[in-house]
Amino acid sequence: MVRNVLAALLLAAPLFMGAIDGALSAELKILGSRVTKVIAAELAPQIEKATGFKPVVDADVAQASKRKVENGEPFDVAVLVDFQIDDLIKQGKLVAGSRMDLMKSGIGVAVKRGAPKPDIATVEAFKQTLLKAKSITYLKEGASTIHLRKVFDQLGITDAILHKTVQTMTESVSELVADGQAEIGLIVTPNILSVPGAELVGELPDAINKYVMFTAAISSQSQNQEAARKLLQFLKTPEATVVIKAKGNEPS
Repeated sequence: MVRNVLAALLLAAPLFMGAIDGALSAELKILGSRVTKVIAAELAPQIEKATGFKPVVDADVAQASKRKVENGEPFDVAVLVDFQIDDLIKQGKLVAGSRMDLMKSGIGVAVKRGAPKPDIATVEAFKQTLLKAKSITYLKEGASTIHLRKVFDQLGITDAILHKTVQTMTESVSELVADGQAEIGLIVTPNILSVPGAELVGELPDAINKYVMFTAAISSQSQNQEAARKLLQFLKTPEATVVIKAKGNEPS
């Protein structure tokens, strides 16, 4: 009798352990940019320990991620630009009380790794660098795009650089530079640092730079809101802050 019970337990053990593994590997879906994806990948084991869920980031440009929320795509946490989060809260798509400023990122200038670094030390130097560049790329709908277009207008170079500008729909600015398809790339600094073949020249001069605030909030339709809250709490810990900063952001 005892032998039969032991045999049954041994047979059941793999199924039991599989059930535990399945529970531990449940996913917490995050809508955000590459900046968020890089951080989540670095902190994945700690996040899973803190929440019981594996973080999975659906990375896209901020405006595209916002459309996904508006179109009803299921997710648990959104990490978008601050004003986008505020708009989605007004729409009832996100939980107002969960809103949390996570980090901010300046706009950087990228060149192919090993290429000569242009002068961007002053506003005039930056202007001349863009005018002399053979090609320039930036996001068509990115978090930095609205500001960049204002800067181009302010400098009076919008029409002068239009013919040599590639506006990409995806977060491929740094890749285009790394592959030699564009001479100059303009995008938030962490994006540049995440691509080995691209090199950060520096950020825009202070007078025309802008920090993009990335803000997080929980989906009002999420079935995992408790785990999502634990995620946001963890992202404010010293352990997470170190990684956020190491990836080129300023923790908020």
